[in-house]
Amino acid sequence: MSSRSTLTAPPSNRLTTDQRWTLALASTGSFLVILDLFAVSTALPALRVALHASISTLDWTINAYTLTFAVLLMTAAALGDRWGRRPVYVSGLLLFAAASAACALAPDGVTLVVARTVQGIGAAVTMPMALALINTAFPADRRGWAMGVFGAVTGLATVLGPVLGGVITQLLSWSAIFWLNVPVGVAAAAAVLLRIRDVRDGAPGGQRALDPLGLGLSGLSVLALVWGVVRAAGEGWGDLGAVWALVLGGAALAAFLAWQRRAARPMVPLRLFTDRAFASGIAGIFLQSASLTAVVFFTAQFLQDAQGDGPLAAGLHLLPLGLVPLALGPWSGGCTDRVGTRPMIVSGMTLQTAGMVVLAVCSRPGLWYPALAASMAVGAVGFTLAVPALTKSVVGSVEPADIGTASGLFTTVRQVGGAFGVAAASAAFTAAGGYTTAQAVAAGYRGAMVVAAALAGLGMVTAVLSRRRGLAARTGFTAW
Repeated sequence: MSSRSTLTAPPSNRLTTDQRWTLALASTGSFLVILDLFAVSTALPALRVALHASISTLDWTINAYTLTFAVLLMTAAALGDRWGRRPVYVSGLLLFAAASAACALAPDGVTLVVARTVQGIGAAVTMPMALALINTAFPADRRGWAMGVFGAVTGLATVLGPVLGGVITQLLSWSAIFWLNVPVGVAAAAAVLLRIRDVRDGAPGGQRALDPLGLGLSGLSVLALVWGVVRAAGEGWGDLGAVWALVLGGAALAAFLAWQRRAARPMVPLRLFTDRAFASGIAGIFLQSASLTAVVFFTAQFLQDAQGDGPLAAGLHLLPLGLVPLALGPWSGGCTDRVGTRPMIVSGMTLQTAGMVVLAVCSRPGLWYPALAASMAVGAVGFTLAVPALTKSVVGSVEPADIGTASGLFTTVRQVGGAFGVAAASAAFTAAGGYTTAQAVAAGYRGAMVVAAALAGLGMVTAVLSRRRGLAARTGFTAW
């Protein structure tokens, strides 16, 4: 049996029962978390009327979830290493379901924001544990395929979120978006307890010691950095609040790294970054997520404010970004297992860059939708190729004791990258155009897509320049 996994794959390509359940239930948790993030954005106008909420309250309905989600990912990963990934994952699903019920029952905007904060905590616990469970269940030669399936489900949730949010809000009510999470979350938690075996890696006895100072510094750095880029997206990069938040976040990050170098049992072992594939994978997922999030965010606005779509039509017109990963995700992951991560990342990021470039060049009011859909599809093929390979390069090549840590770090960097991408593209959107006319929106969208293309292109360059060293060279892991 391989030392890299407790649950090993059969000699053939057939999956074991344990692997099927693990992949299905981990993907379910990820789908709920990401779907909710995007579905709620479509329901904001209905929320404003029903709860008499201010614009600030509506903003915090999104920000409270995003911030707690990003800040607590590393803490959740540490708790999974400490107390076991299965019980922590179940706790995350149940907390997410309970907070969703509280959101649905919220009588006013303030209560909704508090409930969304708790929901973000549940999401933070759920996501890294889902990734860690999959990486524990699958051996290295099947991990890319599993990541392809997982990424396809997550990508589908990203694009279906606005569509389902619009349908549910229009046909039922805004609260139904949250009620949907409750039975699914509870059923998934029960199935995890019945069908997935617990795995504990780390310190002797199966428990890894917590690093309270590391948890505090990492949480402060992520909170300040994400809050800074979120504020910059709305107020501009010259805003003093955003600047000071970014300075504080940078200082906290420097202090965190200094402490990790000295700590006897560090929260994030810095030796992981001596592996160039791991380090370049972290940089790659930051840039890929920044590019993709900017595309989803601003294409939805372009469709409504320049093309004349309603919220539901805009969500439907975004479907190429979700249907391509659903169709190609498993195939892409299988290719990663066969040809290695680096070729897949380079080709994927190249296609993502190309898709964004075409969007930038073609953006104008009244753009023929098939041309827009084709451009989105090219970009979608790109990130469908890249994401499973990026995931495998970061999480799939570490020792079992570090899987939880790598999963938490990967998800944290992905979230921070998404916030940065929206902020950077927002600055370009404002500088190039604005919301005054359809022509101004198209010009702003063009600027935002230039930024998205540049971010994806930088990710491609990072992959091209990287070379495999460190752990893989010592252990014979050759996927890079």
